[in-house]
Order: sequence, then C-alpha cells, then structure tokens
Amino acid sequence: MPVDKEKDLVTGNDGGKKYDNDKPRWDLLPYAAVERVVKIMTFGAKKYEDDNWKLVEPKRFSGAMMRHFVAHMKGERSDPDSGFTHLEHLACNAIFLVWHQLNGRI
Repeated sequence: MPVDKEKDLVTGNDGGKKYDNDKPRWDLLPYAAVERVVKIMTFGAKKYEDDNWKLVEPKRFSGAMMRHFVAHMKGERSDPDSGFTHLEHLACNAIFLVWHQLNGRI
C-alpha cells in the first residue's frame, strides 16, 4: 500500500483512504502465539485465581523466566506441570513483567 507520510495517509489497494499510518499495527501481532499465553494465564487462574499474578513480586517472574529459558536450552520442550512449552511460559512471564513495569512496580 502506498503511504503518504506527510499526511499520515494510508491508501488501500482498492483506492480507499484512512489516516492511520502512525497508529499501532495490531495486524502485526502473532495471534496464535498470544493465544498460547492466554491459555497459560487461564491455566494459572484455575490453579490460583484470576489476576493472582498481579499480586506476585515482580522478581519472581524474572526467576521463572530464567528457569523456563534454561529448561528450554537444555532441551526440555514442555513444562511438566502445565504441558505448555517453556518458551510459552517465558513469554507469559515477560508480559507479567511488562505489566508490572507499566504500573510502576519495577
């Protein structure tokens, strides 16, 4: 699609126009990967309770991320407790840390 950066204009292949060039591109998000994180969060909500992760000290997520990363690097594909992959757990913990950062907890 041709982009007119001066006017923040995106012109579609069909000639339609919309001024949204500088807006977040949600269409770039890998939804299948995000869905795996959501499934882990659902698993955690059943195991603990909804939004329990918001009450956990942020440094605990750093430790969990490293444990999942090391397990992955050592060749272990899935977490034995949940059945999800270690990389999926790592992504979930990273999102938790970003949330804590955005909310001034780290």
